[in-house]
Amino acid sequence: MEIDESDRYRAPALDKGLDILELLAGVDSGLTQAEIAKRLDRSPNEFYRMLDRLVRRGYVTRLDGDRYSLTLKLFGLAQLHAPVRRLASYATPLMRDLAQRTRQANHLAVFDRGAAVVIAQQEAPDYWGFSIRVGAHISLFDTGSGHVLLAFRSEEEREMMILEHVRSRSDVELGAEFYDRLNQIRERGYEMMASAQTSGVYNLSAPVLGPDRRCIAALTCPFIALVNAPSAPDISQTILLVQKTAAQLSLLAGADVANPTDS
Repeated sequence: MEIDESDRYRAPALDKGLDILELLAGVDSGLTQAEIAKRLDRSPNEFYRMLDRLVRRGYVTRLDGDRYSLTLKLFGLAQLHAPVRRLASYATPLMRDLAQRTRQANHLAVFDRGAAVVIAQQEAPDYWGFSIRVGAHISLFDTGSGHVLLAFRSEEEREMMILEHVRSRSDVELGAEFYDRLNQIRERGYEMMASAQTSGVYNLSAPVLGPDRRCIAALTCPFIALVNAPSAPDISQTILLVQKTAAQLSLLAGADVANPTDS
């Protein structure tokens, strides 16, 4: 029997989910499970589990208990890449200036679909330094960038980010000390911690805030003491410069923050 090429790689469950999303995208007031089944010419029982998963993942919401409607999550995913590119573009000259002032490398990370991802990076101006490549995925739990991305979000958002990061809450145990640290970071405005990956490196991280004062990115300098450059800023001076640059980026992003003073 000849196989239709269009059906060779069929994924029925995926097709069913996409059918639901496409249907709801054209409806303003939402549809019940029975109405969805009728319009798609299927049995209502076929859609129960699929609708449950779409609700749990945030693509669909329930209205008045029995009606389902599309959320803005798909719209947010579609809009994600352009704002990220704009943010990286705005950040590049400021990050370059930060690297020159501190004599250290720095990078910018955002939370994207379950991971902290580096979207921009500046090398140290001298012949060596410690840097992380653009596109690298880094942990939320033991990096300065990850701590800052979590610290400047609501408790509900933190838990959603953590769940998306690990896929299952049972995969990680985060005690009270971890959440206390996040609250301390929020209070003082930055993270300063020894690298959990590389000896001799300190992560100096500050938040880039959006108009709603939620963290949209973390600016991090992997600080290394430069014994051959005594005039270079020390760790205390460097974190102030990181904070200043993050505040400048926040202003560009529309956040209502105090104007950083010139150093």
